[in-house]
Amino acid sequence: MPEPTTTPHHAATAEAGQLHRVASNLRWNWHRATADLLATLPEADAAAHPVTTLRRLEATGPGRTALADWLDANADALAPLAAEVAELEASIANPEIAYFCPEFGIAAQLPQYSGGLGILAGDHLKSASDIGLPLVAVGLFYRKGFFRQEIVDGGQAERIEPVDPLDVGAHDTGVQVTVSVQDHPVVLRVWELWVGATRLLMLDSDVEANPAWARAITDQLYAGDRRHRLSQELVLGAGGVLALRALGLTPRAFHLNEGHACFLLLELLAEHVEAGATVAAATEAVRASTLFTTHTPVPAGIDRFDQPMVRPELAPWASRLGVTESDILAWAALPTDGPDQPFNTAALAFHLCGRVNGVSQLHATVSRQLFGSLPTAARVEGITNGVHGRTWVEPMLQALYDRDLGPGWENGEPEVWANAARLDRESFDQIRGVSRAHLIDLVYGLTGTQLDPGACILGFARRFATYKRASLLLHDPDGLKASLAAGAQFVFAGKAHPADGEGKAVLAEVARFARQHGGNQIVIVPDYDIDIARAMYAGVDVWLNNPIRPHEACGTSGEKAALNGVLNCSIADGWWADWYTDGIGWVIPTSEAADGAERDREEAAALHAVLTGDVLRLFNGSADGWWSMVTTMLGHLGPLVTAGRMVAEYDRRFYTPIRSGRPVQAAAGS
Repeated sequence: MPEPTTTPHHAATAEAGQLHRVASNLRWNWHRATADLLATLPEADAAAHPVTTLRRLEATGPGRTALADWLDANADALAPLAAEVAELEASIANPEIAYFCPEFGIAAQLPQYSGGLGILAGDHLKSASDIGLPLVAVGLFYRKGFFRQEIVDGGQAERIEPVDPLDVGAHDTGVQVTVSVQDHPVVLRVWELWVGATRLLMLDSDVEANPAWARAITDQLYAGDRRHRLSQELVLGAGGVLALRALGLTPRAFHLNEGHACFLLLELLAEHVEAGATVAAATEAVRASTLFTTHTPVPAGIDRFDQPMVRPELAPWASRLGVTESDILAWAALPTDGPDQPFNTAALAFHLCGRVNGVSQLHATVSRQLFGSLPTAARVEGITNGVHGRTWVEPMLQALYDRDLGPGWENGEPEVWANAARLDRESFDQIRGVSRAHLIDLVYGLTGTQLDPGACILGFARRFATYKRASLLLHDPDGLKASLAAGAQFVFAGKAHPADGEGKAVLAEVARFARQHGGNQIVIVPDYDIDIARAMYAGVDVWLNNPIRPHEACGTSGEKAALNGVLNCSIADGWWADWYTDGIGWVIPTSEAADGAERDREEAAALHAVLTGDVLRLFNGSADGWWSMVTTMLGHLGPLVTAGRMVAEYDRRFYTPIRSGRPVQAAAGS
């Protein structure tokens, strides 16, 4: 990484340069010593990126003086951290794996994510850094980020807070690439961020050379109409390959985390043809170098674009490949899409990617059925998602794990987690008590609702998509009344996409009920983000998950809660279906009813029966029994739910075979 660019006010000292390097690298998001040091900066604000704090200090007279004093006082602590970061950034000179995703959830102070896909991608980058995997990531830089949320009159209100790349530690590489969008050259600036040892390239169309419509392509995550989405995906896929080439990076493996980056496949194909390969040979070469991870278990989750919209965008590739636009459309056709046969991003990925996986074992089975009309569908394998332990486990609890379990717990080392029963119970309970108090204070400060510190707190925090059924517990009024009488307290958080009217209606239903009937036992916390999620994972007793089975591809929120010693109560879907066993939490029975309303009523009744008959009875009655279940759960799930395990599995099963040139078995009819 080049030395950080400074403002005219920046003190020209070695220490100031070290500070910028440490603050710019997002390792502070999970490296405790770095986070603690940066928290002592003058005027430090936990809600702000530390680079924002530095730029503010450097721009003001008193701030510069305070910063100079701080540097004098902290030089001895700063120097080794800066050396570690510099060594990390230099450790992977030529990454062999390129990981493409439209969003990355790395820190709350970098609002370039909306939900689970981005959080997973962020955890993937962090764990790649932890285990020294030679990976470079490619995404988009959204100048308006993702919306901030308020709960107003029982409903969701959105606001936009612009993001300056320099305020979040992004470095302008000086590289610009040009892609064709709507038959117009669109110039893209390439920003660079570091996530430990992992380099993240972010493409930005807000360049003066572009017309206004083109400058707005990368303005906001998941905003705009279908035309806007198509433009973003063209930029991500084609622009991402061009950015790698312009920076001299030559990865051997390309990983598409969802189908949004599918146009990179056409760009790779064109590279091979222009180098002299036939289309057939180029297709095999692209298949040998690519992996597609699908995240959706339902047809509605796949990006499709009508042929009249996408045909003009395919014309340049058709010309370069010596094929017709109709040929490319045929590669991107899913027969079950109907007679109009839109351009299906997942179908193109299935056709041109040699390896495909789902994000849980159950999801892999569902995907083989969902895409069963494609000859390559039988290839879908499963790698169950994991979460980054050093990001999501409460710092005091991390220290306890370090002491009582030993190094390696964060990467899922089985022999380490075999010591879960040896955790010091008194220390664990004290830490959980502090975390619970913090959550209670947070809820009160944001909502005015005062939770009972002695009663069971159940957390539900995720995207307010309809299939996740945040309002399910309301569908059995008598059961809810019994659960509340037994002491249950429900804390909700999450956002609905601004264009998702049904999701916003569910959020409004929960918010309205909480305000009118919830008392102090049902509350919805606004502006859900990584920091609120962390507080909930650390402070609740039980994590609640009740999607429509099998619509939850994986769902990692319960994994984060589990690593914090929280017990799960969940429908057997996603990761919970893969790894649940008796004695580590509870499964909510599912209904066989064909009618959706009847299914919801039956499963709501089942949910409350489990809560009153099992969860709350144990919580209220047997502290020893609860502790035994927690330690059993940690011993079983600890080796399974970490992103260290997940990324190592991707490397062993996919990245290493691709990098070693191991051939892909051809599918019939492909």
